Amino acid sequence: MKITFIGAGNMAEAIISGIIKNKKIDKKEITVSDISQERLDYMLETFGINASIDNNTAVKGADVIVLAIKPQAFSKVWDDLHASISPDVLIISIMAGVSSDKIENGTKRRVVRVMPNTPALIGQGVSGVSAGKFASNKDMDIALDLMSACGLALEFSEDKLHAVTALSGSGPAYIFYFIEAMCAAGVELGLTKEDALILAKATAAGASNMAMEANDLPEVLRNRVTSKGGTTAAALDALSEQKAGEAISQAMKAAVIRSKELAE
Repeated sequence: MKITFIGAGNMAEAIISGIIKNKKIDKKEITVSDISQERLDYMLETFGINASIDNNTAVKGADVIVLAIKPQAFSKVWDDLHASISPDVLIISIMAGVSSDKIENGTKRRVVRVMPNTPALIGQGVSGVSAGKFASNKDMDIALDLMSACGLALEFSEDKLHAVTALSGSGPAYIFYFIEAMCAAGVELGLTKEDALILAKATAAGASNMAMEANDLPEVLRNRVTSKGGTTAAALDALSEQKAGEAISQAMKAAVIRSKELAE
C-alpha cells in the first residue's frame, strides 16, 4: 500500500514515525509533500521516505492520501490538488473541523476523518476516527490500523468529532496549561523553577497513568487522595470556589464553537 502525506508537520511526523516503527507500511511506500524544503529534508533524513515539494507529483500512484494540512489552507490546497487524485484513492483527513462532505465536494470519494492529538509524537496519542458516507469498513480498518501505530484509536460518528476535538484533540494543551500553573505556583511558594517543573510534570504523568490503569472512576481516585480537613481538601475547595470545573467546560465549548466555524 502506497501512502502520501500532504503536509509534513508534527502530526504527519508522528503518524509516519509510528507506522514505520510498527512496520505497518514499508518506508519506501511512504511519500510526503510540503511547501517547506527544509521540512522535507528533515523528513527524508529522519525516516528515509520519499519527499516532493509538489503535491500533484506526490499523489501519483498513491492508494491512501493523508491530508495533514491546516484547515485554513484546505480550500486552496484542495482546489489545486483534487483533479490529480484518482476517485478510487482513500482520503484520510486529520484536519480539525473540515467535514467529509466538504472534502467529497459532491463526489463519491472515500473519506475517513481522524482527530489525533500531539502525544502521538511519543506513541501515546489518542485519535477519534470517523467514516464519511462513502467510506467502507475496510477503509475504516485501514485508518484505525494506521492510527493505532501512534496510540489509541477509537471509532466515532462524524457528528461527535467536534466534541472529540475539544476533549482529546485540544486536551493536551489544557494539561500543559495546568502543569505551567502548578510550576509557577511552586516557584511562588519558594521552590526553584527546576524543582517545581520536575514535580509538576512527574505528578501529572503519575496521576494520568494511575487514571489509565485503575478500574475506578476519576472522582473515586480523587476522593482517595482527599482527607477530610486536609491539605488536598483545602486545595480542591479553592478550585471549586474559583469555578475551575466550569472554566474547563467553557474552554471545551469554545473549542467546539471554533471547530464548527472551521467546518463552514
